[in-house]
Amino acid sequence: MAPIAKLHASVHEIFRSMSNLFFYLTYFFHGHISQITLFMTDMYSPKRSGGMATVRETIRRESANLTVSERKIGDAVLADYPFGALQTIQELAERTGVSAPSITRFVGKIGFAGYQEFQRQLIGELRESRSSPLQLKATEKLGSANAFLADYARRAAERIHEMSGSVPQEQFDRVLALLADPARAVFLLGGRASDNIAAFLSVHLKQIRPKVHHLPPNPEHWPDLLLSMRKQDVLVLFDFRRYQRDLESLAEIVASQCRPSIVLITDKWMSPIARHSDHVVALPIDIETAWDTLVCAIAFVEALIVKVSELNWATAKERLEAWDKLRLVPPGKPLEEQNDR
Repeated sequence: MAPIAKLHASVHEIFRSMSNLFFYLTYFFHGHISQITLFMTDMYSPKRSGGMATVRETIRRESANLTVSERKIGDAVLADYPFGALQTIQELAERTGVSAPSITRFVGKIGFAGYQEFQRQLIGELRESRSSPLQLKATEKLGSANAFLADYARRAAERIHEMSGSVPQEQFDRVLALLADPARAVFLLGGRASDNIAAFLSVHLKQIRPKVHHLPPNPEHWPDLLLSMRKQDVLVLFDFRRYQRDLESLAEIVASQCRPSIVLITDKWMSPIARHSDHVVALPIDIETAWDTLVCAIAFVEALIVKVSELNWATAKERLEAWDKLRLVPPGKPLEEQNDR
């Protein structure tokens, strides 16, 4: 190799190493990671998990096969996921009151060769949870340009089918019961893109039932609504990867001071809001392009709208009729005809 080419390769490798080291040191100073050697061994094996199950999903799937001690470990990991296991095995053993060999048996039972491999998977999930379109572009699979729309529709349908298998009916029913209960006020908010879905849900719920509030985007306007929030109320938050810190701060404040039921709609990598939530719905969003899909979030919300109205259709019908009577342009009447009067 020519000297210039060698120099170029060396400089490229240095910058690559520095970038990765910065990523890991960020989590080190978060106070949860103490094994820098583990980070360095993982540094040169980036991989995108795609449809692979997360550690959280694996622990939940195997929970029935775990012993009492192993279930205690799993609960500790899930309680502060994924940071709960990003520490030495001795620290995790001390925190859970379970021996280090028991932790080794636990990670083996859920499919990992050892504790380091277990942590590498968690670190990989952290990396993916912060992937932007710039990173996802490098691994996208667009398929045929001549049939892109048909191929994209197929992928979207596959994600919805995946959601139908990964979100239990029981979980859907629990969220539905909260939103359909007229005694509960419902508060909603989402992130940069997902707030459009929160607004979509709020617009429909307002026509079906009272006491529905879509929080404004400006945090300075939140206290007015939060002061009216009661313990029996519901806060629905939408937060997908590249999670928003202000939503996490809101969830933390609400969980400690207002204590309503918090419902989080997120992805498989889990927004940090999950640690403050009572119900966490993890939806597929990876569609193998530079841009994640929210098609499952829309489908989930539409299903909620249908069922909320059906649970008490007589009341919903009465409210819809009253709503339409108060509209400036009644439904079915052309705007021009209204203006001519």
